[in-house]
Amino acid sequence: MLEEALEHLVKGIVENPDDVQVRSRELRRGRILEVRVHPEDLGKVIGRGGRTARALRTVVTALGGRSVRVDLVDVDSVR
Repeated sequence: MLEEALEHLVKGIVENPDDVQVRSRELRRGRILEVRVHPEDLGKVIGRGGRTARALRTVVTALGGRSVRVDLVDVDSVR
C-alpha cells in the first residue's frame, strides 16, 4: 500500500511519470522505499532545500509508521 501511495504522489510531481519506480526492501531496522525517477525530474522530487522530499517522507511516515524510510536514488550513479 505504501509503495502505491508514494508512487502516486511522485508521479503527480514529475514530468516523466512513466519513469517513476518505487521499490521496497526489508532490513533489520525496518523497510526502505527506494524512489527512482528520470534524472531531469530529480530536482523536482527533492524540491527547494529538500522540502518536497521531506514532505513525501512525512506522508509515508504518517501512513506507515516510523519503521519506513524513503530514499531517493540517483539513477545515473546506480547501474
